[in-house]
Amino acid sequence: MYQKYKKKIIFSVVLGALVFLGLSIYANFNELLEAFALYNWLMFPVILLLSLCNYVVRFYRWEYYTSVLKIKIERKLSFLIFLSSFIMSVTPGKIGEVFKSYLLKEQNGTPVSKSAPIVFAERITDFLSLVLLSLTGALMFGYGTNLIVGFGIMFILTVILISNQKLSYGILKYLEKFRFFSKFSHKMHTAYDSIYQMVKLKELIITVILSIFAWAFECFSFYLVINGFNIPGTPHIDLLIATFIYGFATIAGAATMLPGGLGATDASITGLLVILAIPKSVSVASTLIIRAATLWFAVIVGIVAVMVYQKVSHKKINEIVLES
Repeated sequence: MYQKYKKKIIFSVVLGALVFLGLSIYANFNELLEAFALYNWLMFPVILLLSLCNYVVRFYRWEYYTSVLKIKIERKLSFLIFLSSFIMSVTPGKIGEVFKSYLLKEQNGTPVSKSAPIVFAERITDFLSLVLLSLTGALMFGYGTNLIVGFGIMFILTVILISNQKLSYGILKYLEKFRFFSKFSHKMHTAYDSIYQMVKLKELIITVILSIFAWAFECFSFYLVINGFNIPGTPHIDLLIATFIYGFATIAGAATMLPGGLGATDASITGLLVILAIPKSVSVASTLIIRAATLWFAVIVGIVAVMVYQKVSHKKINEIVLES
């Protein structure tokens, strides 16, 4: 698993560098440097702290999911496993975060097919929470409302489909007629039973609330970023508008299935800020700062967590994956 995604992570870093280059050219590199110089960098540690708050709340969501699926593991190890998956944040749709299922299997023997659906449940609640957070700002901004509502309806319909056991089992039974799927019949049923448990009404409400709190921290981070430039004449951005821009851009980036939403999320943030008459240099600088404090900071946290996990477990990640 880890080896499989190693090249994709390297590719994402290269893609990130190209995005940085493209945005720098768009904003005029000298003006961009000037905007960075006029940013209140004393706020950056606060922004990183808000990102950490996001991770902590999402960890409690992970803990709740594991309890729903009756997966037992020591909390310290669970926390390290959860953070280690952040090294896969730059995989398409964050699907590489299923990496934590491999680590979980190593620790307590939980089948990957049982725990991997947690990643899918996390994406559902992430999207639903971002839709709810963005909607008010979208109405104020007068842009993107239809797209946000459309995504919300799509994920609600997905939840309804999963919640209908008769229909879902019927689909699984139909797929089993094909030789390719028949080989994974047992794993498909295990995976469905897991996701079904996690999208029940009570579980869904609890995890969406946790997700709203988690993403609210990063939306507030963006609010602090965009309003942290000491440049006369730069418009002040309202918190609801900042929440919409960050939420909309995150949804748009995830929808493209690009690694970490690279390019799409960055272009969306910059483009929406420019529409609000924010100077190009400030728009691009804001984009680069918030992406550094969220996406790339998460990858760094993941790298550190992997090193700590290997030390605590006395086993190399590559060895774990090979055995899996």
